[in-house]
Amino acid sequence: MKCIRLFATGTGACLLILLASCGKKQSAQTAVEAYPTQVVTKQNVTLQTVYPVSLKGKEDVEIHPRVKGFIEDIYIDEGSVVHAGQALFKIDSPESQQTLNTTKAALTSAEAQVNTAKINVERIKPLADQGIVSQVQLATYQNAYESAVAAREEAKAAYTNAQVTMGWTRVTSPVDGVAGTIIYRKGSLVDDAKVLTTIANTSNIYAYFSLNEKALQEFLDRLDGQTQAEKIKNAPDVTLTLADGTVYPEAGRLETISGVLNVTTGSANFRVAFPNPHGTLRSGTSGTVAIPRHLNQVLVVPQKATFALQDKTIIYKVDGDSVTQKTIDVIPMPDARNYVVTAGLTAGDRIVTDGVSTLNNGDKIQVK
Repeated sequence: MKCIRLFATGTGACLLILLASCGKKQSAQTAVEAYPTQVVTKQNVTLQTVYPVSLKGKEDVEIHPRVKGFIEDIYIDEGSVVHAGQALFKIDSPESQQTLNTTKAALTSAEAQVNTAKINVERIKPLADQGIVSQVQLATYQNAYESAVAAREEAKAAYTNAQVTMGWTRVTSPVDGVAGTIIYRKGSLVDDAKVLTTIANTSNIYAYFSLNEKALQEFLDRLDGQTQAEKIKNAPDVTLTLADGTVYPEAGRLETISGVLNVTTGSANFRVAFPNPHGTLRSGTSGTVAIPRHLNQVLVVPQKATFALQDKTIIYKVDGDSVTQKTIDVIPMPDARNYVVTAGLTAGDRIVTDGVSTLNNGDKIQVK
């Protein structure tokens, strides 16, 4: 079919002839575009739930001096491996020394009084037996002797305590471990409120993290077992990633979940133990732990096949030669490229996998 249009201006006429085939009219629809698609199928996947953690040694013991004084000697350096009973610091404590000297003198005096009282009893007793002096006088001397003995025992106890206190001027480690920062140096005045250093037993390292009440229940629901103890026992091995991105080669095991929620944060604390045979892990550092979750026969779709609409995740499902928007529930996978679909699709559905930003609901497409 041919179309002829005439245009006239003033006294002249211009004839414009436009030829067009019927299949190429201006009102014809735009060509249908082709989009890549795929049929979703079920598969087995492993998810990783990641939590930030703080690391602490099996035993982190703050070392305080038990007497007031000046640091006289330091026998270790920061990072030194120490053993239980090993001397760490020497404290010069004039007060403790003075107490020791005073109680020693008091004990010497008390022993002299006992000897004097004993001599008096031994002297008076024969006279009392012969009736030269009264039995009352003898009893008086015996009472004085017994009082002197009691005073000597009291002085002896005070001296023993002073010796023990003087022994505290030698500060020792209560556990095996590694010495932390040495805060005070020689000549520093310290007392029992000061922390001289920290000894960390790092043969095992504990990683601590917390979950709120809802997340805690979801976590426990995924584990096999009837009681919390059984669920902890059946928990999978845990992977630790350090702050620099290094994955620690030893696997960790979940050991405890606090039985009482923190009233302030509403969360429960978890403790995961990691063996540390080479001392690689240090107390006080941080990282993340990943707890695997195995899912069998679930649907997986590419993240690029979806887009967000408000708080919903949308995907385009292919119906014949057109597409339909579908709202789906998803769980991100560790590779950050795919989603596990928990609702909204079924096995065998065909979806558009790329170019979804150019589509609208109901658009016609060619299936690649």
